[in-house]
Amino acid sequence: MEVRNHTLVTEFILLGIPHTEGQETMLFVVFSVFYLCTLLGNLLILVAVMSDSHLHTPMYFFLCNLSVLDIGFSSVSTPKMLANLLVGNRVISLGGCMSQVFFYHFLGSTECLLYTVMAYDRFAAICHPLRYTTIMNRRGCALLAAGTWFTSSFHATILTTLTFQLPYCGSNEVDYFFCDIFPIVKLACGNTLITETVSFTNIGLVPMMCFLLILASYICIVIAILKMHSAEGRRKAASTCVSHLSVVTLFFGPCALIYTQPSLSEVLVTPVQIFGNVVTPMLNPTIYTLRNKDVKGALKKLATGQIRKMGAENHSTVTDFILAGLTEKPELQLPLFFLFLGIYAVTVVGNLGMIMLIGISAHLHTPMYYFLSSLSFIDLCHSTVVTPKMLMNFVTERNFISYEGCMTQLYFFLVFVISECHMLAAMAYDRYVAICNPLLYNVTMSYQVCSWLVGGVYIMGLTGATAHTGCMLRVLFCKADRINHYFCDLFPLLELSCSSTYINEVVVLCFSAVNILVPSLTILASYIFILSSILRIRSTEGRSKAFSTCSSHISAVVVFFGSAAFMYLQPSSVSSMDQGKVSSVFYTIIVPMLNPLIYSLRNKDVRVALKKILEKRRKTVFCLSKNF
Repeated sequence: MEVRNHTLVTEFILLGIPHTEGQETMLFVVFSVFYLCTLLGNLLILVAVMSDSHLHTPMYFFLCNLSVLDIGFSSVSTPKMLANLLVGNRVISLGGCMSQVFFYHFLGSTECLLYTVMAYDRFAAICHPLRYTTIMNRRGCALLAAGTWFTSSFHATILTTLTFQLPYCGSNEVDYFFCDIFPIVKLACGNTLITETVSFTNIGLVPMMCFLLILASYICIVIAILKMHSAEGRRKAASTCVSHLSVVTLFFGPCALIYTQPSLSEVLVTPVQIFGNVVTPMLNPTIYTLRNKDVKGALKKLATGQIRKMGAENHSTVTDFILAGLTEKPELQLPLFFLFLGIYAVTVVGNLGMIMLIGISAHLHTPMYYFLSSLSFIDLCHSTVVTPKMLMNFVTERNFISYEGCMTQLYFFLVFVISECHMLAAMAYDRYVAICNPLLYNVTMSYQVCSWLVGGVYIMGLTGATAHTGCMLRVLFCKADRINHYFCDLFPLLELSCSSTYINEVVVLCFSAVNILVPSLTILASYIFILSSILRIRSTEGRSKAFSTCSSHISAVVVFFGSAAFMYLQPSSVSSMDQGKVSSVFYTIIVPMLNPLIYSLRNKDVRVALKKILEKRRKTVFCLSKNF
């Protein structure tokens, strides 16, 4: 009853950096320079490591992960802080604030865990040098890196969910320059004991465990170094750890001050936080560049253009590829052509029809159908990228595709498949808000929030596709030119490479953590909350109605993620390329056709809107025929 007498908060006001009145322009310039240096420095580290095969080692694999994290971590709070300083734009929506809290703790926790993994890497290199390549093999490094991303996403999901499950109905002024848990929780008008306890425990436990593991690693490293007989060996071993020790100190120092000193004055806490958010991500690439001979050498080679020349001088590069197609059996070519032509026609008609139906039906102008129209657009484009070229393979003897055409197909395929993953997650969040917070639905899922979510979906798709295709462009193709697939996909292309694909595999691993784990966890968390809310509904009719609004989305999620998992997560020992082609057909061609059918057959609103349109058209035709 007490909450109902208040106006529920739908946006927050960030009060910004305290005691900086009149200094906004100077601070904007300073922080802009820091942010640009962060982006440039970390991108240079990524390019240097990717382009030099000598740096394709576990140590630099983890350094690439760190550079990606530093770019993301700095980008969580700095752009909004700069907007605040430049134009005084202090307002942040509830959804924007949630995103900032999630990604701040997701990336911060990942960085903390990654420093621990890097310390273990140094421990293995110095304490067990003869077994180093066995201990830190490619699979082991991949599992360690993936583990940091997965654990952190789970950690951030718990903290964000607990923080924003609380009701906010009083003041909306956040006394900070970005959304963090404790400044936000202060504004809650409900019981915050559980949230504060779990937050203090998680935020304290993760850094403490990481710090103790790093400390244990370096105790072993120091003992191993002291046992070395030669001064040169001791100096060389110690030098490989100096950069890591420096960045660990810069990271854990501000964390320790902020979260272990509650009485730290307001004058000190903000500069310390700014140092951790803005300055540390800029210093990390500088430390690894200035103190690392290998990175400096790679950057010098990159500047003089030596790397690409060294890689390509003894090879003749491929200018065209041949797509093997779905099958080589002549008797199946014509039947398959007509089958997939029919499927593509249904896909185009179904998805275009869904977009047009939602556009012209006023009662479908809601967030749920806004996301559905976006999903239909993605499905239409996704199918169009792949199917026409596959159909050509059935009617031509050899299906050639140019190198440029292949890279273009790969790029747009990745854009739309990644976008579909995140769109399904956004739709799950929409269902969560509709069922768990029905009174706040229209406020939480406002037009602005929906637009930001859809924009974020496409940004994720473009970012992932650009990273994968950019890495593919550096791969040399000089062996065979026959792609054992019916379109240009990542793994069939990498099989043809005659240069190192280590970086491509690293990028696939890193982006898989974001583009598969984050949507999967979002969908899973949303449906856990939805299920718990539905089970609390007393009436059978209410439970049935709530379940029915989710059934179409659950069907679409199972069909898409199930077929994609069958393609990419099957062990190589039990899979074959033919099986991979069949599952690829399912999620690239069949799924885009099924989605509009699922949403039209299982959705009452869509069926009603379609009936109204058809009846109106029938009446129009009848009137015209009567007039004639």
